[in-house]
Amino acid sequence: MGRVVSYNDEVSRCTFCGKTENQVRKLVTGSGAAICDECIELCVDIISEERVKDAQLNTLQLPKPAQISAYLDNYVVGQESAKRTLSVAVYNHYKRVNMEMRESTELSDRATRENDDPLAGVQVAKSNILLLGPTGVGKTYLAQTLAKVMNVPFVIADATTLTEAGYVGDDVETVLQRLIQAADGDVARAQQGIIYIDEIDKIARKSGESTSITRDVSGEGVQQALLKILEGTVASVPVEGSRKHREMETVQIDTRDILFICGGAFVGLADIVAQRLGARESGFGAAWHEREVPKRELLAQASADDLADFGLLPEFIGRLPVVSVLEDLTEDDLARILVEPENALVKQYQKLFAIDGVTLTFTEDAVLQIAATSIRRGTGARGLRSIIEKTLEDTMFQLPSMTGVSEVVVDEASVNGSGTPKLLKVSTEEIPRRRTA
Repeated sequence: MGRVVSYNDEVSRCTFCGKTENQVRKLVTGSGAAICDECIELCVDIISEERVKDAQLNTLQLPKPAQISAYLDNYVVGQESAKRTLSVAVYNHYKRVNMEMRESTELSDRATRENDDPLAGVQVAKSNILLLGPTGVGKTYLAQTLAKVMNVPFVIADATTLTEAGYVGDDVETVLQRLIQAADGDVARAQQGIIYIDEIDKIARKSGESTSITRDVSGEGVQQALLKILEGTVASVPVEGSRKHREMETVQIDTRDILFICGGAFVGLADIVAQRLGARESGFGAAWHEREVPKRELLAQASADDLADFGLLPEFIGRLPVVSVLEDLTEDDLARILVEPENALVKQYQKLFAIDGVTLTFTEDAVLQIAATSIRRGTGARGLRSIIEKTLEDTMFQLPSMTGVSEVVVDEASVNGSGTPKLLKVSTEEIPRRRTA
């Protein structure tokens, strides 16, 4: 640290601006150089600006909610309400992450800033997401697509494989370990990732079960283990292996900025809601039962008390404040899923056949028949691929050994089993007119 100079025999000058000690308030000198208080303030401002620029470079580039929803439209058919809710929730979450990153790099005095801005000391809490809806409606795919548009690490965990620490099965920390692996070992990047926990309804406490009688290590125990990481804590995660191996190297990961999306079918929750609503309309129960209320409408009215009656801990419910309900997919929705999205199943199989130099064509009737078959089986969008695989199995077995085939046409008869896909060597008039791209 330099000293304030004051010479009687000569006048000292600032090495940077050239001002004399009589023209400035303070002059600090070092070994062969001096700097005045004005230049020091200027240097501090320059460094502060550079820090702010660095913070802006390190923050995530956030698309607006409308842009997120538009991106989801390219991959997910229907579910407009869910896409809107998710877009706002994800945007607000990462806006909060960016805000905290900027605040951590600011050099200005916090006390002064708080006096100027009454909101400077406000800490924005994290809002995790709960998705309700039957199987095959796109809960997992929505979470995957969100991670892609936000360009952050993403991992899918199955709640049914998790057990309370100390018991056979995967510890909750295993999910964080997989997220670090998805981020290629970059812990800082993993701390901004998204974790989707599927089958969250399967860890609900069973009705009538008492923890004083039996230990629910894969149900209520997992909920309790998840509480801290959902809210935000610094967890010790093994680099590889399991937490049960104490000799393993561990890393610290802060879960405060990790977005958790939990999804489940919640079979039986609609009945709990219906019972509550029916009991509330005392004396008018007959009017309620005259019209069958869709499950989605019932799930949309599910409250925290209903989720608690289903078997989730009140503390666990409180850490999932954003709730979105996904609708059952109609036959038209499934038909659109087959052909419209960027990664549509029909396009995927067309690409597979194109590698062999063969054009694959699905007629409109074939697409509708695939959708109807999936509806009849009750498998939703998840069952579409198996139907196409079954339809094209013999063709994909024989085609690599054949020569001269230029096009394969899948029609309605091919899907329902009364016929087989047509193998065409040249274009003929027998090709159905109604086809999809």
